Amino acid sequence: MDKMELKALGKVNLGLDILGRKENGYHEVRMVMQTVYLYDRVILERSRMPGIMVETNLRFLPVNENNIAYRAAALMKKEFGIDEGIKIILDKHIPVAAGMAGGSANAAAVLFGMNRMYGLGLSEEELKKRGVGLGADVPYCIMRGTVLAEGIGEKLTPLPSVPKCYVLIAKPPLSASTETVYEKYDALSRVEHPDIDGILRGLSEADIRQVASSMGNVLEQVMLAEYPVIGRIKQAMLDMGAMGALMSGSGPTVFGLFDSRSTARTAAGRIKSMNLTRQAYVTNVHNVRRM
Repeated sequence: MDKMELKALGKVNLGLDILGRKENGYHEVRMVMQTVYLYDRVILERSRMPGIMVETNLRFLPVNENNIAYRAAALMKKEFGIDEGIKIILDKHIPVAAGMAGGSANAAAVLFGMNRMYGLGLSEEELKKRGVGLGADVPYCIMRGTVLAEGIGEKLTPLPSVPKCYVLIAKPPLSASTETVYEKYDALSRVEHPDIDGILRGLSEADIRQVASSMGNVLEQVMLAEYPVIGRIKQAMLDMGAMGALMSGSGPTVFGLFDSRSTARTAAGRIKSMNLTRQAYVTNVHNVRRM
């Protein structure tokens, strides 16, 4: 196999709670993760040129070891003694630095693809063990679907699939580093924790409205104070018929769950017309775990 094309799907957090901070600085979390059908195309090609070459449609992204997809390829080449070169083409569509694990999904695709391309025979569990060294979200991006993530995000438990719904994704034109968001969270004197168990009950009962009404993210407190536009987008989604709306991950992306595609599309147009964002996408949850 000389060439392979993969879909690296993004995710949203239906729930994100922080249970504490470890001595090593990592945070212990309890999250419900959900894959959405918004993806980057990741193309792997064998190359006669030695080393790793990364190309991307976004000029501002690094194409060296500062790119997590590059580091994923370097990990596999070093561990398995792969001498020939590899070219990685990243056709990016998941918003960047948006709380949707786009970079982690790219790394997961490279690990998965190189395992197949070079016949390494690694199981999903073995890929996830390698992925966690690259980033806490990489193991989930290998697994995909509806998942409870615990520990630092590497302890993954499959959950019943989210019932059929439509997802409106809106990323305002701003960014904040994950590290900074967590640091500001640590400085909070009071925290309102989300109802993760309520989400789990909704999933077990296939009740999408229970899931939507239980959604919550402790990091919203930090971001809403800094960037009121996040709250404005959330409220616009709710006013336009979303069953629930939430910031994903460390933000700033906001997503809403809708029971109608047409309603979600109308809401997307309204949010754009309000000049809250230019990046608004209507898609659906995605529970097929294969790449």
